[in-house]
Amino acid sequence: MGGFILAIDQGTTSSRAIIFDGQQQIAGASHKEFKQYFPKSGWVEHDPEEIWQTVLSTVEDALAKAGIKAGDLSGIGITNQRETVVVWDRETGNPIHNAIVWQDRRTASYCDRLKKQGLEKTFTRKTGLLLDPYFSGTKLNWLLTNIDRAQARAAKGELCFGTIDTFLIWRLTGGKSFVTDATNASRTLLYNIADNAWDDELLKILKVPRAMLPEVKDCAADFGVTDPALFGAAVPILGVAGDQQAATIGQACFKPGMLKSTYGTGCFALLNTGKDMVRSKNRLLTTIAYKLDGETTYALEGSIFVAGAAVQWLRDGLKVIKAAPDTGTLAESADPTQEVYLVPAFTGLGAPHWDPDARGAIFGMTRNTGPAEFARAALEAVCYQTRDLLEAMHKDWRNNGKETVLRVDGGMVASDWTMQRLSDLLDAPVDRPVILETTALGVAWLAGSRAGVWPKQEDFAKSWARDRRFEPAMDETTRKTKLKGWRNAVKRTLS
Repeated sequence: MGGFILAIDQGTTSSRAIIFDGQQQIAGASHKEFKQYFPKSGWVEHDPEEIWQTVLSTVEDALAKAGIKAGDLSGIGITNQRETVVVWDRETGNPIHNAIVWQDRRTASYCDRLKKQGLEKTFTRKTGLLLDPYFSGTKLNWLLTNIDRAQARAAKGELCFGTIDTFLIWRLTGGKSFVTDATNASRTLLYNIADNAWDDELLKILKVPRAMLPEVKDCAADFGVTDPALFGAAVPILGVAGDQQAATIGQACFKPGMLKSTYGTGCFALLNTGKDMVRSKNRLLTTIAYKLDGETTYALEGSIFVAGAAVQWLRDGLKVIKAAPDTGTLAESADPTQEVYLVPAFTGLGAPHWDPDARGAIFGMTRNTGPAEFARAALEAVCYQTRDLLEAMHKDWRNNGKETVLRVDGGMVASDWTMQRLSDLLDAPVDRPVILETTALGVAWLAGSRAGVWPKQEDFAKSWARDRRFEPAMDETTRKTKLKGWRNAVKRTLS
């Protein structure tokens, strides 16, 4: 059948569909943005129906560009924005409300109440997560509490809860499959990552009826078959993983100690810790990296809420650039004598601070500060935050030496200036792969290997190819000075 695999990559601001051939090369791709809704300050929503339509249209477009039909596909892999929540009617399939996005902060006060009740330790012990609005569980509680009759209907089994993967699989299979995978389940605050099961105690605390929860499968499994009426053929869905775990797989970070960082809207670094479920003492997350053949591999994760979003802010908010690629060129022209720091806490600060009430700030401005200095500060902020994550990881997992090579992916890594500055500030090598669509590649491999048309794990890892390695070139004195300035700026920003 040619080994063609469709990867559906449903992200925060757009949906992508990518067709990979049997040699793991891109044969066709399509991309479509959708609207972001901000009903109140700190609230972020998506229209699930609009997401569904962008998925349908991009799949059809990608098939056309690849010159193949749905019947030529050996399987489908799905990756998604992880903590975004959808609740829909089990009979009609219609959502009862907009999707509440991972960036949304409306449940901050509820998280605070749970913390004051001494419950954060319970959640962290069982899920590896912290009590933060970022995760799915408190968003689901908000929907059940605030949407008319939702709690009662959920208890009767009339409503379905899912992250975006579950919603898409439900729609793709015509309502026949109500499933998710272990990586997405592990981000809900409802899933015990040691037992690999929904946790009754956590469900009771968050008032979530078990009847509305999907079945949890391995990342490579039989998730159902698409309705032939959609694309013209019934195609098996064989791979599912949340976007950051999918990127970890696509970067072939299969060995303990391997580390990847993805630079999209936010930035997420994952360190493979193997079978070792490391309990962080530095406010990192313990999470499931992937689950294959019944065996769970764990990871430490650091989450940065604003990475590429800072570049979007320069473009759409300040209007100092016309297009994202302009940022690196502008940053290169910045005055080296000005140390301007942007702490992009637009929606709070993620790891290792976890301060939902922090807000963005700029430090070090002078009368001569202009667009070039803002551009450099925005890009450097991503690098500084990555440094914070890696330092916390090294403290948590002593097995990992400080000689880590960081594998990077996502839209921002196309900027040579940013990647060089990242290497400089980390004082570590940074490897950029040939295929930057590693998130889609990861779930394509899950589906392709499950279908038996793509190589097994070891051979897939050998096929990973580096485009360029960036080596640190900054002197130690300059690095220390810049890092000291960054830490001072963060300290002043924390609420």
